[in-house]
Amino acid sequence: MSATTQAVPARVDSRMPTLFIPHGAGPCFFMDWNPPTAWDAMAGFLKSVAGTLPQRPQAVLLVSAHWLEPVFSVTSGARPELIYDYHGFPPHTYELRYDARGDPRLAERITTLLGEAQLAAKTDAHRGFDHGMFIPLKLMFPTADIPVVQLSLRRGLDPLAHLQAGRALAALRDEGVLIVGSGMSFHNMRGYGDPRFGPVSDEFDRWLTGAVEAPPQSRHQALVDWAQAPSARLSHPLQAEEHLLPLMVVAGAAGEDGGQRVFSDHVLETTLSGFRFG
Repeated sequence: MSATTQAVPARVDSRMPTLFIPHGAGPCFFMDWNPPTAWDAMAGFLKSVAGTLPQRPQAVLLVSAHWLEPVFSVTSGARPELIYDYHGFPPHTYELRYDARGDPRLAERITTLLGEAQLAAKTDAHRGFDHGMFIPLKLMFPTADIPVVQLSLRRGLDPLAHLQAGRALAALRDEGVLIVGSGMSFHNMRGYGDPRFGPVSDEFDRWLTGAVEAPPQSRHQALVDWAQAPSARLSHPLQAEEHLLPLMVVAGAAGEDGGQRVFSDHVLETTLSGFRFG
């Protein structure tokens, strides 16, 4: 299956969309791969995102699959370090840089909004940016001149709690904040490269696309009950669904806005997709 990227015209108003993006495999966009073009379509999609936005973001709030905490946690350092949380890749990939600054005031606002929604939250001035942030953002905003704040997932991975967290943060969209969920629509490490998982990922992707593109109330309930979907647990094994949960946050922040699949490709024998709301 060839990659598909749907053109999305920028909205005439200034409200930011919310995005769920696939972040690839470790530093895959910055190293040789076999086949050499394996990640080219995904890289092209990420590079195209800035041009679809209604304006340049004032800041990015990124929800990473690679950060889980007992309560929702927010990076609040002014200059977070990078966390090279991938293993076994070429030495040069541990020298990649993305020197975006943080935004302590935005971090405080995020925890306040979550608290007002009765969701426990805290700031973390010492936590750095993991590769779920800096790898895709190096393609999306390569000059690293937009402040970034990371939001953790909450341990337990309750989809309803993450939808509620997104809804609590929806007002940020009208303040020029781009809310991005960074994960993977399929994430079963045993399945990558195994052709038997092609039909599995296809089946789940069809369901997930239908859920995202459903009317908001139906979308909300479908995402709460995602584990009952066809091939759900083959695509995201039990207690390992952290790569899907960022989608819940951005779907919650979408409110009544519609969603659509804006990218899909077949990589490592599996279908991987990206979604946009608003």
